[in-house]
Amino acid sequence: MNSKQLYFRVLSYILPYRSVAIMSILAMVVAGGVDAAMIQMIGTIIDSFKQSKAAAHAAWLMPMILFGMGILRLISSFAYEYGSAWLSSRVMHDLRQEVFARMMAMPIRFFDQSSVGVLLSRVTFDINQIMDAGLNVLTVLVKDSVMAIALLSVMFWTDWQLTLFCLIMLPGAAVSIQIVSKRQRKLSRQTQDTMGEMSQILDESLGGQRIIKIFGGARYEAARFGNANQNVRRLAVKRAATASLNSGFTVFLIAVTIAAIIYFAGIRAADGAMTAGSFVSFMGAMMMLQQPIKNLSRLSDTLHRGLAAADSVFAILDQPIEPDLGTLAPERVTGRLSINNLQFSYQADGVKALAGINLEIFPGESVALVGQSGSGKTTLANLIPRFYEPTAGEIRLDGELLADYQLANLRAQIALVSQDMVLFNDSVAANIAYGVDEIDMARVHAAASAAYATEFIEQMPNGFSEMLGENGVRLSGGQRQRLAIARAIYKDAPILILDEATSALDTESERKVQEALENLMVGRTTLVIAHRLSTIEKADRIIVMQQGKIIESGSHAELITRSGMYAQMHAVQFSTMDELPAQ
Repeated sequence: MNSKQLYFRVLSYILPYRSVAIMSILAMVVAGGVDAAMIQMIGTIIDSFKQSKAAAHAAWLMPMILFGMGILRLISSFAYEYGSAWLSSRVMHDLRQEVFARMMAMPIRFFDQSSVGVLLSRVTFDINQIMDAGLNVLTVLVKDSVMAIALLSVMFWTDWQLTLFCLIMLPGAAVSIQIVSKRQRKLSRQTQDTMGEMSQILDESLGGQRIIKIFGGARYEAARFGNANQNVRRLAVKRAATASLNSGFTVFLIAVTIAAIIYFAGIRAADGAMTAGSFVSFMGAMMMLQQPIKNLSRLSDTLHRGLAAADSVFAILDQPIEPDLGTLAPERVTGRLSINNLQFSYQADGVKALAGINLEIFPGESVALVGQSGSGKTTLANLIPRFYEPTAGEIRLDGELLADYQLANLRAQIALVSQDMVLFNDSVAANIAYGVDEIDMARVHAAASAAYATEFIEQMPNGFSEMLGENGVRLSGGQRQRLAIARAIYKDAPILILDEATSALDTESERKVQEALENLMVGRTTLVIAHRLSTIEKADRIIVMQQGKIIESGSHAELITRSGMYAQMHAVQFSTMDELPAQ
């Protein structure tokens, strides 16, 4: 997308508020015109003092006109500054909402390939830069262009020959701006990338404080951040130097022109070709012309910094979202899952995480997936809620392809308790009843009780209204996991996916929660991923996976009798437990 297309796309976000934009632009036009008119009026006043009658007349009329212009300037200035601020904040709000909504609709693969720090930088820093390219550039362009044109008009009206002489600086300024623009765009894009890198380092360093402290990584992280910070500083200086050189060259041209004009204007005034008032008006207009020209010459830096940011943000908005072409939306499925020749690869290199899985899971059946790390257990579970799409093969739910279900409806049928526990900085009740518009406190209490979480919740100062902090930082690992289980119990979905759901619990809590989960699994299709084999011995069926394939299937007793992979894993795990010293 070229600069013109990018800029018009930015401006398209102003269209819903075009009435405010038009009002602001008109106010800018009035403000610029009033500034030029006041300069012209001062020259007229000076000339009018030569005649006594005119002077007496001007003694009250001219000041009244100037006073009126001052009032008009005050009103127009307030109107365009307030309108611009309102528009800027509104458009930033809309753009941030759109980017956030887009991110929420992205497939999991997008987040696998993106840094959280970079995405944070896009939503915060880059969108601010876009507004510089959009509204702020538009404000300067309209206001200063109108003011420059009005001042040039005053100069032409006063002495057109001297004005033409003034314009000799314009070709030099235009060439300077054109040369600088390309460099500014490149530097701005590098700045966006470096800011994203710095945000990524911040996110990792602040979120990984325990690891950093225990492994002594503070110096390493400080060096990483220092390098990124230094790059940001270096690029900022380069960008400022380039903008300053452009602006300085323009001011130099203006200074040379002013020096020459003062000389020639003095000669013309001495010859009577210019009156004193005309000379004052001309020189005043020319001096005032420096500021709008200077502002306009700086637009290149601001514009290209914003366009580089727009490139990054629109790249997110143009990413394809999760495919959701399904039409089926049953109120509640029975939970029958049919998996046929399922294959999946994370990368385009063809390495298969799943290689021809065939599996039938019946409604209400509990199926445990076991195997070494990397065998494909979690990958298989992730394909059921369509976090990823299969590379080949199919998964059917109640006889229908998963893709034929509306995505929101499909996920409404599934509750997940993952080993990566996620809690939000909200109340305990809101975390348990997450995703609903109105919280049913009776269900919240029942879910917490079933997850054996009531005891520690009631010990909190505010009970179920207690704020948990970021990711439940105030809770122990076991408490966080019990809240995650309570959330799944509250949802009451027909399909459960339990990915190491009891891994962070102590022995007593694990026993209680395991009992709660066993009660919860009755009548529900449950997929259990577990490394501790003691937690899945009562599963209806145990599937043993290796290198993306199913190598064994059966109940605990059947698999032990076969003396295969499961029996070996079981023997190793329990012999290790027997060797542990008594506590």
